[in-house]
Amino acid sequence: MIVGVPRESYPGERRVALVPAAIPNLAKAGLQVVVEAGAGVEAGYPDAEYAEKGAKLVPSRAEVFGTADIIVQVLCHGSNDKTGKADLSLMRRDQVLIGFLRPLGTVSTLEEIAKTGVMAFSVELMPRTTRAQSMDALSSMATICGYKAVVTAADKLPRIFPMLTTAAGTITPARVFIIGAGVAGLQAIASARRLGAVASAYDMRPAAKEQVMSLGGRFVELPIEAKDAQDARGYARAQDEEFYKKQRQLLGEVVAKSDVVIAAAVIPGKKSPILVTEEMVKSMPPGSVIVDLAAERGGNCEITVPGENVVKHGVTLIGQVNLASTVPYHASQMYARNVTAFLVHLVKDGKLQINESDEIHRDTLLTRGGEIVNARLREFFSLPALAAKV
Repeated sequence: MIVGVPRESYPGERRVALVPAAIPNLAKAGLQVVVEAGAGVEAGYPDAEYAEKGAKLVPSRAEVFGTADIIVQVLCHGSNDKTGKADLSLMRRDQVLIGFLRPLGTVSTLEEIAKTGVMAFSVELMPRTTRAQSMDALSSMATICGYKAVVTAADKLPRIFPMLTTAAGTITPARVFIIGAGVAGLQAIASARRLGAVASAYDMRPAAKEQVMSLGGRFVELPIEAKDAQDARGYARAQDEEFYKKQRQLLGEVVAKSDVVIAAAVIPGKKSPILVTEEMVKSMPPGSVIVDLAAERGGNCEITVPGENVVKHGVTLIGQVNLASTVPYHASQMYARNVTAFLVHLVKDGKLQINESDEIHRDTLLTRGGEIVNARLREFFSLPALAAKV
Protein backbone atom coordinates (compact mmCIF):
# COMPACT_ATOMS: atom_id res chain seq x y z
CA MET A 1 0.00 0.00 0.00
CA ILE A 2 1.06 3.56 -0.65
CA VAL A 3 0.93 6.28 2.03
CA GLY A 4 0.61 9.84 0.70
CA VAL A 5 1.77 12.98 2.50
CA PRO A 6 0.41 16.20 0.98
CA ARG A 7 1.67 19.62 1.98
CA GLU A 8 -0.51 21.15 4.71
CA SER A 9 -2.77 23.80 3.19
CA TYR A 10 -4.18 25.55 6.27
CA PRO A 11 -2.88 29.18 6.27
CA GLY A 12 0.22 29.42 8.44
CA GLU A 13 0.39 25.67 9.13
CA ARG A 14 4.06 24.63 9.22
CA ARG A 15 3.82 21.02 10.38
CA VAL A 16 4.03 17.93 8.18
CA ALA A 17 2.29 14.61 8.84
CA LEU A 18 5.34 12.35 8.38
CA VAL A 19 9.01 13.13 8.87
CA PRO A 20 11.83 11.34 7.01
CA ALA A 21 12.81 9.23 10.05
CA ALA A 22 9.38 7.53 10.00
CA ILE A 23 9.76 6.13 6.48
CA PRO A 24 12.01 3.11 7.23
CA ASN A 25 9.55 1.92 9.93
CA LEU A 26 6.68 2.14 7.46
CA ALA A 27 8.72 0.28 4.84
CA LYS A 28 9.16 -2.58 7.32
CA ALA A 29 5.35 -2.75 7.56
CA GLY A 30 5.13 -3.06 3.77
CA LEU A 31 4.18 0.55 3.09
CA GLN A 32 5.60 2.87 0.42
CA VAL A 33 5.56 6.63 0.98
CA VAL A 34 4.79 9.37 -1.54
CA VAL A 35 5.43 12.97 -0.47
CA GLU A 36 4.37 16.21 -2.14
CA ALA A 37 7.48 18.25 -2.92
CA GLY A 38 8.12 20.88 -0.26
CA ALA A 39 5.73 19.31 2.27
CA GLY A 40 8.29 19.26 5.07
CA VAL A 41 10.36 22.33 4.26
CA GLU A 42 8.73 24.73 6.74
CA ALA A 43 9.03 22.17 9.52
CA GLY A 44 12.76 21.77 8.87
CA TYR A 45 12.64 18.60 6.73
CA PRO A 46 13.93 19.21 3.17
CA ASP A 47 12.91 17.05 0.22
CA ALA A 48 16.37 15.51 0.02
CA GLU A 49 15.96 13.90 3.43
CA TYR A 50 12.72 12.21 2.36
CA ALA A 51 14.38 10.92 -0.80
CA GLU A 52 17.35 9.59 1.19
CA LYS A 53 14.99 7.57 3.40
CA GLY A 54 13.21 6.03 0.42
CA ALA A 55 10.17 8.25 -0.15
CA LYS A 56 9.05 9.17 -3.67
CA LEU A 57 8.60 12.90 -4.24
CA VAL A 58 5.81 14.08 -6.55
CA PRO A 59 5.18 17.63 -7.75
CA SER A 60 1.47 18.10 -7.02
CA ARG A 61 -1.17 17.56 -4.37
CA ALA A 62 -3.47 15.92 -6.92
CA GLU A 63 -0.79 13.35 -7.69
CA VAL A 64 -0.41 12.49 -3.99
CA PHE A 65 -4.16 11.90 -3.63
CA GLY A 66 -4.35 10.08 -6.96
CA THR A 67 -1.49 7.72 -6.12
CA ALA A 68 -1.97 6.96 -2.43
CA ASP A 69 -4.14 4.31 -0.80
CA ILE A 70 -3.74 6.08 2.55
CA ILE A 71 -3.56 9.86 3.00
CA VAL A 72 -2.04 11.19 6.23
CA GLN A 73 -2.45 14.85 7.11
CA VAL A 74 -2.16 17.01 10.19
CA LEU A 75 -5.26 19.13 9.52
CA CYS A 76 -7.81 17.41 7.30
CA HIS A 77 -11.10 18.94 6.14
CA GLY A 78 -13.00 19.44 9.37
CA SER A 79 -10.10 20.76 11.41
CA ASN A 80 -9.06 22.84 8.38
CA ASP A 81 -12.04 25.14 7.90
CA LYS A 82 -10.14 27.49 5.57
CA THR A 83 -8.91 25.38 2.67
CA GLY A 84 -9.73 21.78 3.59
CA LYS A 85 -12.86 21.58 1.45
CA ALA A 86 -10.73 21.67 -1.70
CA ASP A 87 -9.44 18.19 -0.86
CA LEU A 88 -12.90 16.60 -1.09
CA SER A 89 -12.78 16.45 -4.89
CA LEU A 90 -9.39 14.69 -4.71
CA MET A 91 -10.60 11.88 -2.45
CA ARG A 92 -11.97 8.60 -3.74
CA ARG A 93 -14.07 5.76 -2.38
CA ASP A 94 -12.29 3.37 0.01
CA GLN A 95 -9.23 5.58 0.21
CA VAL A 96 -8.05 5.88 3.84
CA LEU A 97 -7.75 9.34 5.46
CA ILE A 98 -5.94 9.83 8.77
CA GLY A 99 -5.54 13.09 10.67
CA PHE A 100 -7.21 15.72 12.84
CA LEU A 101 -10.82 15.97 11.63
CA ARG A 102 -12.52 17.82 14.52
CA PRO A 103 -15.15 15.08 14.87
CA LEU A 104 -17.17 16.96 17.50
CA GLY A 105 -17.42 20.05 15.30
CA THR A 106 -20.30 20.17 12.80
CA VAL A 107 -22.16 17.16 11.47
CA SER A 108 -22.49 18.73 8.00
CA THR A 109 -18.70 18.72 7.60
CA LEU A 110 -18.49 15.07 8.63
CA GLU A 111 -21.24 14.24 6.14
CA GLU A 112 -19.24 15.97 3.39
CA ILE A 113 -16.27 13.74 4.20
CA ALA A 114 -18.47 10.64 4.36
CA LYS A 115 -19.99 11.35 0.93
CA THR A 116 -16.57 10.99 -0.72
CA GLY A 117 -16.61 7.32 0.36
CA VAL A 118 -13.29 7.57 2.20
CA MET A 119 -12.51 5.53 5.27
CA ALA A 120 -11.61 8.37 7.64
CA PHE A 121 -9.85 7.87 10.97
CA SER A 122 -9.87 10.76 13.45
CA VAL A 123 -6.78 10.92 15.66
CA GLU A 124 -8.72 13.02 18.20
CA LEU A 125 -10.80 9.94 19.02
CA MET A 126 -7.83 7.79 19.99
CA PRO A 127 -8.66 6.06 23.30
CA ARG A 128 -6.51 7.14 26.22
CA THR A 129 -5.33 3.67 27.14
CA THR A 130 -1.92 2.13 27.64
CA ARG A 131 -2.19 0.26 24.31
CA ALA A 132 -2.93 3.45 22.42
CA GLN A 133 -0.49 5.74 24.23
CA SER A 134 2.07 5.71 21.41
CA MET A 135 -0.69 6.81 18.98
CA ASP A 136 -2.12 9.66 21.09
CA ALA A 137 -1.54 12.67 18.83
CA LEU A 138 -3.87 14.88 20.86
CA SER A 139 -1.63 14.52 23.90
CA SER A 140 1.49 15.10 21.81
CA MET A 141 0.17 18.40 20.46
CA ALA A 142 -1.10 19.42 23.91
CA THR A 143 2.42 18.88 25.26
CA ILE A 144 3.80 21.26 22.63
CA CYS A 145 1.08 23.83 23.41
CA GLY A 146 1.73 23.73 27.15
CA TYR A 147 5.43 24.36 26.62
CA LYS A 148 4.93 27.12 24.05
CA ALA A 149 2.31 28.87 26.20
CA VAL A 150 4.89 29.38 28.95
CA VAL A 151 7.63 30.52 26.56
CA THR A 152 5.22 32.96 24.89
CA ALA A 153 4.09 34.34 28.26
CA ALA A 154 7.70 34.76 29.40
CA ASP A 155 8.46 36.72 26.24
CA LYS A 156 5.53 39.12 26.79
CA LEU A 157 5.84 39.55 30.56
CA PRO A 158 7.83 42.66 31.58
CA ARG A 159 9.36 40.64 34.43
CA ILE A 160 11.72 37.68 34.52
CA PHE A 161 10.52 34.27 35.70
CA PRO A 162 13.24 33.10 38.15
CA MET A 163 14.22 34.46 41.53
CA LEU A 164 17.65 36.07 41.29
CA THR A 165 20.00 37.40 43.93
CA THR A 166 22.07 40.13 42.28
CA ALA A 167 24.27 43.12 43.13
CA ALA A 168 21.08 45.15 42.76
CA GLY A 169 19.27 43.03 45.33
CA THR A 170 16.91 40.07 45.16
CA ILE A 171 14.36 39.74 42.37
CA THR A 172 11.25 37.79 43.31
CA PRO A 173 10.05 34.98 41.02
CA ALA A 174 7.06 35.36 38.71
CA ARG A 175 3.78 33.77 39.79
CA VAL A 176 2.23 31.55 37.14
CA PHE A 177 -1.27 30.14 37.59
CA ILE A 178 -2.49 27.33 35.34
CA ILE A 179 -6.22 26.63 35.05
CA GLY A 180 -6.80 23.09 33.82
CA ALA A 181 -4.23 20.44 34.64
CA GLY A 182 -4.61 18.19 31.61
CA VAL A 183 -1.67 17.33 29.36
CA ALA A 184 -1.14 20.95 28.25
CA GLY A 185 -1.56 22.30 31.77
CA LEU A 186 0.88 19.81 33.29
CA GLN A 187 3.49 20.62 30.65
CA ALA A 188 2.93 24.33 31.37
CA ILE A 189 3.59 23.70 35.08
CA ALA A 190 6.80 21.81 34.30
CA SER A 191 8.00 24.48 31.84
CA ALA A 192 7.21 27.36 34.20
CA ARG A 193 9.08 25.61 36.99
CA ARG A 194 12.09 25.02 34.74
CA LEU A 195 12.20 28.75 34.06
CA GLY A 196 12.15 29.40 37.82
CA ALA A 197 8.60 30.65 38.32
CA VAL A 198 6.36 29.77 41.24
CA ALA A 199 3.69 27.64 39.60
CA SER A 200 0.24 26.84 40.95
CA ALA A 201 -2.66 25.11 39.26
CA TYR A 202 -6.35 24.36 39.60
CA ASP A 203 -8.41 21.55 38.12
CA MET A 204 -11.90 20.44 39.05
CA ARG A 205 -10.81 16.81 38.78
CA PRO A 206 -9.49 15.67 42.21
CA ALA A 207 -7.12 13.18 40.53
CA ALA A 208 -5.12 16.10 39.10
CA LYS A 209 -3.81 17.18 42.54
CA GLU A 210 -1.19 14.45 42.78
CA GLN A 211 0.01 15.11 39.20
CA VAL A 212 0.38 18.85 39.83
CA MET A 213 2.30 18.30 43.07
CA SER A 214 4.58 15.70 41.46
CA LEU A 215 5.81 18.45 39.12
CA GLY A 216 6.54 20.83 41.98
CA GLY A 217 3.41 22.90 41.48
CA ARG A 218 1.05 24.05 44.21
CA PHE A 219 -2.49 22.72 43.82
CA VAL A 220 -5.19 25.31 44.45
CA GLU A 221 -8.11 23.69 46.22
CA LEU A 222 -11.49 25.40 46.10
CA PRO A 223 -14.37 24.63 48.49
CA ILE A 224 -16.55 23.48 45.62
CA GLU A 225 -17.07 20.00 44.23
CA ALA A 226 -17.84 19.10 40.63
CA LYS A 227 -20.40 16.42 39.84
CA ASP A 228 -18.94 13.61 37.71
CA ALA A 229 -15.78 15.69 37.16
CA GLN A 230 -14.41 13.48 34.40
CA ASP A 231 -15.68 10.99 31.85
CA ALA A 232 -14.47 7.46 31.20
CA ARG A 233 -11.78 8.77 28.84
CA GLY A 234 -10.28 11.04 31.52
CA TYR A 235 -11.61 14.30 30.05
CA ALA A 236 -13.36 16.94 32.16
CA ARG A 237 -17.16 16.96 31.98
CA ALA A 238 -19.13 20.16 31.43
CA GLN A 239 -20.82 21.50 34.59
CA ASP A 240 -23.88 23.70 35.07
CA GLU A 241 -23.66 27.50 35.10
CA GLU A 242 -24.14 27.66 38.88
CA PHE A 243 -20.94 25.64 39.34
CA TYR A 244 -18.96 27.90 36.98
CA LYS A 245 -20.32 31.03 38.71
CA LYS A 246 -19.11 29.80 42.10
CA GLN A 247 -15.83 28.67 40.54
CA ARG A 248 -15.18 32.15 39.07
CA GLN A 249 -15.81 33.79 42.43
CA LEU A 250 -13.27 31.55 44.13
CA LEU A 251 -10.66 31.78 41.35
CA GLY A 252 -10.74 35.58 41.40
CA GLU A 253 -8.38 35.94 44.36
CA VAL A 254 -5.76 33.64 42.83
CA VAL A 255 -5.91 35.34 39.42
CA ALA A 256 -5.49 38.79 41.01
CA LYS A 257 -2.19 37.71 42.59
CA SER A 258 -0.80 36.12 39.41
CA ASP A 259 1.63 37.59 36.89
CA VAL A 260 0.74 34.96 34.27
CA VAL A 261 -2.44 32.95 33.84
CA ILE A 262 -2.47 30.02 31.42
CA ALA A 263 -6.01 28.83 30.79
CA ALA A 264 -6.28 25.29 29.44
CA ALA A 265 -9.75 24.12 30.45
CA VAL A 266 -11.33 22.48 27.40
CA ILE A 267 -14.44 20.29 27.30
CA PRO A 268 -14.45 18.04 24.17
CA GLY A 269 -17.30 19.01 21.85
CA LYS A 270 -18.38 21.97 23.99
CA LYS A 271 -17.74 25.69 24.05
CA SER A 272 -14.96 26.46 26.51
CA PRO A 273 -16.28 27.53 29.94
CA ILE A 274 -15.65 31.15 30.95
CA LEU A 275 -13.41 30.98 34.01
CA VAL A 276 -11.67 34.37 33.90
CA THR A 277 -14.01 37.38 33.74
CA GLU A 278 -13.18 40.90 32.60
CA GLU A 279 -13.34 42.03 36.23
CA MET A 280 -10.72 39.42 37.12
CA VAL A 281 -8.48 40.70 34.31
CA LYS A 282 -8.79 44.25 35.71
CA SER A 283 -7.58 42.98 39.11
CA MET A 284 -4.28 41.62 37.73
CA PRO A 285 -1.01 43.56 38.07
CA PRO A 286 -0.17 45.87 35.12
CA GLY A 287 1.85 44.04 32.48
CA SER A 288 0.40 40.64 33.38
CA VAL A 289 -0.18 38.06 30.68
CA ILE A 290 -3.01 35.61 29.99
CA VAL A 291 -2.42 32.79 27.50
CA ASP A 292 -5.78 31.29 26.55
CA LEU A 293 -5.18 27.79 25.18
CA ALA A 294 -8.95 27.36 24.89
CA ALA A 295 -9.23 30.29 22.45
CA GLU A 296 -10.16 28.12 19.47
CA ARG A 297 -13.37 27.11 21.26
CA GLY A 298 -14.25 30.60 22.45
CA GLY A 299 -11.74 30.90 25.25
CA ASN A 300 -11.67 30.52 29.05
CA CYS A 301 -11.24 34.28 29.40
CA GLU A 302 -14.29 36.44 28.81
CA ILE A 303 -12.42 38.99 26.69
CA THR A 304 -10.09 36.72 24.71
CA VAL A 305 -10.10 37.48 20.99
CA PRO A 306 -9.54 34.11 19.25
CA GLY A 307 -6.60 34.24 16.86
CA GLU A 308 -5.32 37.59 18.16
CA ASN A 309 -3.04 39.04 20.82
CA VAL A 310 -4.53 42.15 22.43
CA VAL A 311 -3.86 44.39 25.44
CA LYS A 312 -6.83 45.26 27.65
CA HIS A 313 -6.77 46.85 31.10
CA GLY A 314 -2.97 46.71 31.00
CA VAL A 315 -2.99 42.92 30.55
CA THR A 316 -1.77 41.12 27.41
CA LEU A 317 -4.30 38.52 26.28
CA ILE A 318 -2.88 35.90 23.93
CA GLY A 319 -5.61 34.14 21.97
CA GLN A 320 -3.35 32.51 19.42
CA VAL A 321 -4.77 29.32 17.90
CA ASN A 322 -2.84 26.42 16.35
CA LEU A 323 0.02 27.01 18.78
CA ALA A 324 1.62 23.63 18.04
CA SER A 325 2.38 24.82 14.51
CA THR A 326 4.79 27.41 15.94
CA VAL A 327 7.11 24.57 17.01
CA PRO A 328 6.88 22.66 13.71
CA TYR A 329 10.06 20.58 13.88
CA HIS A 330 9.29 18.68 17.06
CA ALA A 331 5.52 18.88 16.67
CA SER A 332 5.90 17.12 13.31
CA GLN A 333 8.31 14.59 14.78
CA MET A 334 5.92 13.70 17.61
CA TYR A 335 2.88 13.58 15.33
CA ALA A 336 4.73 11.40 12.82
CA ARG A 337 5.61 8.91 15.57
CA ASN A 338 1.95 8.75 16.64
CA VAL A 339 0.73 8.28 13.06
CA THR A 340 3.41 5.69 12.29
CA ALA A 341 2.43 3.65 15.34
CA PHE A 342 -1.21 3.86 14.25
CA LEU A 343 -0.42 2.81 10.67
CA VAL A 344 1.65 -0.15 11.86
CA HIS A 345 -1.32 -1.14 14.02
CA LEU A 346 -3.76 -0.89 11.09
CA VAL A 347 -1.64 -2.54 8.41
CA LYS A 348 -0.53 -6.17 8.55
CA ASP A 349 1.52 -7.82 5.81
CA GLY A 350 1.13 -4.75 3.62
CA LYS A 351 -2.69 -4.81 3.81
CA LEU A 352 -5.22 -2.80 5.79
CA GLN A 353 -6.77 -5.03 8.45
CA ILE A 354 -9.74 -3.38 10.16
CA ASN A 355 -10.84 -5.18 13.31
CA GLU A 356 -13.96 -3.56 14.78
CA SER A 357 -13.53 -5.52 18.02
CA ASP A 358 -10.29 -3.58 18.57
CA GLU A 359 -11.18 -0.37 20.42
CA ILE A 360 -8.37 1.55 18.69
CA HIS A 361 -9.84 0.73 15.26
CA ARG A 362 -13.47 1.09 16.36
CA ASP A 363 -13.14 4.35 18.32
CA THR A 364 -11.12 6.22 15.69
CA LEU A 365 -13.03 5.05 12.59
CA LEU A 366 -15.21 7.98 11.61
CA THR A 367 -16.61 7.35 8.11
CA ARG A 368 -16.86 4.31 5.86
CA GLY A 369 -18.88 3.42 2.77
CA GLY A 370 -20.48 6.86 2.57
CA GLU A 371 -21.71 6.89 6.20
CA ILE A 372 -20.64 8.29 9.56
CA VAL A 373 -20.09 4.96 11.29
CA ASN A 374 -18.71 6.02 14.66
CA ALA A 375 -21.30 5.08 17.31
CA ARG A 376 -20.19 7.78 19.74
CA LEU A 377 -20.59 10.50 17.12
CA ARG A 378 -23.94 9.24 15.88
CA GLU A 379 -25.17 9.51 19.45
CA PHE A 380 -23.52 12.92 19.95
CA PHE A 381 -25.21 14.35 16.84
CA SER A 382 -28.50 12.49 17.52
CA LEU A 383 -28.23 10.49 14.29
CA PRO A 384 -30.29 7.30 14.00
CA ALA A 385 -28.42 4.09 14.76
CA LEU A 386 -27.05 2.29 11.72
CA ALA A 387 -28.69 -1.00 10.76
CA ALA A 388 -26.79 -3.98 12.12
CA LYS A 389 -24.77 -5.96 9.59
CA VAL A 390 -26.27 -9.33 8.74
